[in-house]
Amino acid sequence: MKVKLGLLYGGKSAEHKVSLQTALAVNKAIDHEKYDIHPIYISEQGEWVRGNQLTGPVQEVQKLELKDGGNTISPVALNNEIFPAHGDKSDQTIDVIFPLLHGPNGEDGTVQGLLELMNIPYVGNGVLASAAGMDKVVMKNIFAQAGLDQVKYVSFIRSEWEADQTKTYEKIEEALGYPCFVKPANLGSSVGINKCTDRASLEKAFEEAFIFDRKVIVEEGIIAREVEIAVLGNDHPECSVAGEIVPKKEFYDYKAKYEDGDTAMIIPAEVTEEEYEVMKDMAIRAFKALDCAGLVRADFFLTKEGRVVINEVNTMPGFTPFSMFPLLWQHTGVSYPELIEKLVNLAIERHNEKQKIKYTF
Repeated sequence: MKVKLGLLYGGKSAEHKVSLQTALAVNKAIDHEKYDIHPIYISEQGEWVRGNQLTGPVQEVQKLELKDGGNTISPVALNNEIFPAHGDKSDQTIDVIFPLLHGPNGEDGTVQGLLELMNIPYVGNGVLASAAGMDKVVMKNIFAQAGLDQVKYVSFIRSEWEADQTKTYEKIEEALGYPCFVKPANLGSSVGINKCTDRASLEKAFEEAFIFDRKVIVEEGIIAREVEIAVLGNDHPECSVAGEIVPKKEFYDYKAKYEDGDTAMIIPAEVTEEEYEVMKDMAIRAFKALDCAGLVRADFFLTKEGRVVINEVNTMPGFTPFSMFPLLWQHTGVSYPELIEKLVNLAIERHNEKQKIKYTF
């Protein structure tokens, strides 16, 4: 029998469009002979809409917005919407949810918590890993506890900055110097990130970053190559080959990632066996430190001296045509359709494992 797979995408997030592109790419890659695809779209206003089962690959992003059809559903009653009452295994039943959400209200553990409460199997990381992986400050604190090498960083909340902006900037200049990178703590896809080379650019970067979050992180800038590894699995994760990002701009920003493809991806990356083994070990340690499940993409800096520094992990990496995660697995020998199938199977495996937990005495 076919697996009834619900694609959950869109979201009330600055990365809404990224999610739509990811959903489009995944839908095109899915083996429709193995899966019945049920779209569930979350608008930018937070409205949930369930569409009719897709009969084949969708070719345009606009059709995924379900403006011409679909039923508004309530996430509070999601269990009844996804699993009809009284065990009715009708055509509307969904076996597994595949969250293709990026950023806050989707990648940060909020939707994962909802699915956990409803006891619905879902692809990817759970509440803890999603939340910790989304918040760059919390993530880096956990990495520090795990002994993973990182660049120096400091963080600030909006009220702290507003109380004394000059003191904030002086602290950064003393602790990190220039260049440095200012980032919203809880956002991905390079949204709101700026490279700062002086006080003026630092002030401007803070203004922009606080548009997207109440907390920002500032990281030391280092001269290094950007190398990434994809991780797949649950209790026994495996790593892909390494890939290198070579942006034509100063850094790998939103436009280069999702719009113009203005970057080079070298797969496999030209690294030594020793450097690869260090990155592989750090990727798995980071995966386990956050208690990840399903998938992550681990991002590293590699200096000319051979120092490997972990930058971050992405608990819901994109699946767009320009995305590194599926490309890394394709070069490792796992095709796009096979990757999706593995992720669905890992979701079912993890869900079945959780059913063994005893909640009463």
